[in-house]
Amino acid sequence: MSTTPTPTTTPTTSAPPMQASDWLRLVAPGLMWGTSFLFIAEGLKAFPAAMITPMRLGIGFCVLSLFPATRRHIPWADLKKIALLGVVWMAVPLTMFPFAEQHVSSSVTGMLNGATPLFVAAVAAFLARRLPPQRQMLGLLVGSIGVAFIALPTLGEGSSSALGVAEIIFALMCYGVALNMAVPLQQRYGSLPVLWRAQAVAFVLTAPVGLTTLGNVHFAWRPMLAIIGLGVLGTSFAYVLAADNAGRLGSTRASVTTYVIPVVSLLLGALVRNETVAVLSVIGCALALFGAWLAGRRH
Repeated sequence: MSTTPTPTTTPTTSAPPMQASDWLRLVAPGLMWGTSFLFIAEGLKAFPAAMITPMRLGIGFCVLSLFPATRRHIPWADLKKIALLGVVWMAVPLTMFPFAEQHVSSSVTGMLNGATPLFVAAVAAFLARRLPPQRQMLGLLVGSIGVAFIALPTLGEGSSSALGVAEIIFALMCYGVALNMAVPLQQRYGSLPVLWRAQAVAFVLTAPVGLTTLGNVHFAWRPMLAIIGLGVLGTSFAYVLAADNAGRLGSTRASVTTYVIPVVSLLLGALVRNETVAVLSVIGCALALFGAWLAGRRH
């Protein structure tokens, strides 16, 4: 997955009207992140789950290294915070998704990922030590019901599917913490320097475990190309575009890309992998997106 960085620049109160090119830029990151779950599923055909994350992080890090802005100086005190961010934003949650997709379909994984704003809002309210506004509370409630609807049909498939759903929920909880941590760092240094360093930390942490599974690799070019796509698109270019959109279009508009992810993952799962998705899960996806929209609105 792919995760949506929290845009932190340029409020939208006086933003100019959207042009056709702006809409394309806005949708592009969501399209890229939406394909991530398909790429993970394809990659698992040849590579162990433990290798998927370091491979995508290594590729993403190399691509981001091409952008000079990534090497902006950051003081040591904040480097320690970025190292922690690399754990909770990437190393842990990005590792959860390949293991979860061994038991849960890519479409369900993507639909659940659309609930990320709910966890971000819940953690923000906890850190503020006060209840969120009434509309945000309603959004959290509606979104939680939606998440339950998405998961229920999958839970009926057995304990392994339940474990997969639990891994995804844990990954989303990590995103909720990480994206709140990332806000002041992104405001201070920009998204790319923070992201690039966090990816480096996550790669160093996940690579040793991945290397222990080299003997289980059954190499094939299609899964390899899927991992390359996962690294280039979902782990690098999508972040670059999302950060640029925040500056060009404003934070509120840029956050709309989050809601493209579950739609893309659902369509790709059904059309490319012939996955069957329960009607209850689709209804839950709509509820989760609506709840996330309510919870994430600027008040």
